[in-house]
Amino acid sequence: MPSTTVGTPPESDAPLSHGLKQRHLSMIALGGVIGAGLFVGSGAGIAAAGPSIVLAYALSGLLVMLVMRMLGEMSAAHPSSGSFSAHAERAIGPWAGFTAGWSFWVLLCTAVGLEGIGAAKIVTGWLPGTPEWAWVALFMLVFCGANLAAVKNFGEFEFWFAALKVGAITLFLALGVLAIAGVLPGTDSPGAAHLTDLFPNGGEGLVVGLLASVFAYGGLETVTIAAAESEDPVRGVASAVRTAMWRIALFYVGSMAVVVTLVPWDSEEVVAKGPYVAALDQLGIPGAGQLMNVVVLAALLSAMNANVYGASRIAYSLVARGQGPKALGRVSGGVPRVAVLASCAFGFLCVLLSYWRPDDVFPWLLNMIGAVILVVWIFVAVSQLRLRARLEREAPERLAVRMWAFPVLTWVALAGMAAILVLMAREPGTRVQLYSTGAMTAVLAAAGYAWQRRRATSP
Repeated sequence: MPSTTVGTPPESDAPLSHGLKQRHLSMIALGGVIGAGLFVGSGAGIAAAGPSIVLAYALSGLLVMLVMRMLGEMSAAHPSSGSFSAHAERAIGPWAGFTAGWSFWVLLCTAVGLEGIGAAKIVTGWLPGTPEWAWVALFMLVFCGANLAAVKNFGEFEFWFAALKVGAITLFLALGVLAIAGVLPGTDSPGAAHLTDLFPNGGEGLVVGLLASVFAYGGLETVTIAAAESEDPVRGVASAVRTAMWRIALFYVGSMAVVVTLVPWDSEEVVAKGPYVAALDQLGIPGAGQLMNVVVLAALLSAMNANVYGASRIAYSLVARGQGPKALGRVSGGVPRVAVLASCAFGFLCVLLSYWRPDDVFPWLLNMIGAVILVVWIFVAVSQLRLRARLEREAPERLAVRMWAFPVLTWVALAGMAAILVLMAREPGTRVQLYSTGAMTAVLAAAGYAWQRRRATSP
């Protein structure tokens, strides 16, 4: 029975297997930064911000690097499938772990449904007349089955998905750079013709682009969850965190720079087809649309797989710490299979709601998870502030990864998160998300605090 002191979360989750090899973790870290949001959602950001989208992705990327560094420091010191939830409990109290963990679980499960819907739309475009729900059900069954069998199955799926995404975006960057340099056969270099007006929509456009870019980075946390089931958790986390900077700079900031240099920012194709397809079309690459659809499908399926895994491990860790239904904590074959089933069931329920209640319940659910990632990042920063001093005092040998310029950059990151929350409150399109997420967070915090008080007073 866990107590309510801040040092109680387990150091690791012993019943879980350690079936992830270093190659799995390395590729999960590499491919994890290439999310579906980069391929699918970046077009709207470009349309709003114009060429300044590069600045938006660079600024939000710097914030994400700081968050990953903080999370890496804590996860290397205390590997746990609960990741930031376990760290928040250790640093702040059980209510914080409860709030961060269950809000993230809702986010991941809902995202599984959304990604399934997106993947099904691509497939039905190739096979018109087939029902979308059937494809979603098939994808859900495949990834639910893979995650039920063994953690190495999750690792293998992610390894090959990540390899495809990394290969595709690397090829895109290479072709783009050659075209910009004027050495790609059959194309003329655009030079800086499309970059003459960096802020076409002023500061407001940059703000919209910045908000879009922040949420495109969601999913980077999976590697710290997966590390707990790897052969060498400390080494895996350290490696992933130390290479995060160049991965974000290359894949996100670099690809945005290539797109806005090759394609006019106000081209209708950027939103209609997606920025990557629009750029490849500009280069006259035959079959570019279908090629990128395959890559986007892989990104969506990869995200589904990763989110089923992440949701089940977060739920398992919460239950292991006494913060959820005991049934979700049952482990067989090294896998929390009930948690996997529950996470998939919630995800499929979200899909059904998109058909049954598309005008009220489903939009409300989407708004509710709109700013959860910021809530999680705030918990990460506050936890790191508290745990770093404790680690230096009690176990400095655990600091295999250290936050840069502590505590200055931690406070800078918190200030950045606060600024994003203010920007969300100012923008009509994101204000309702902020308020809905705030309401869910307040309800979970109240429930977690009530649970903490009850445990403190129980004999």
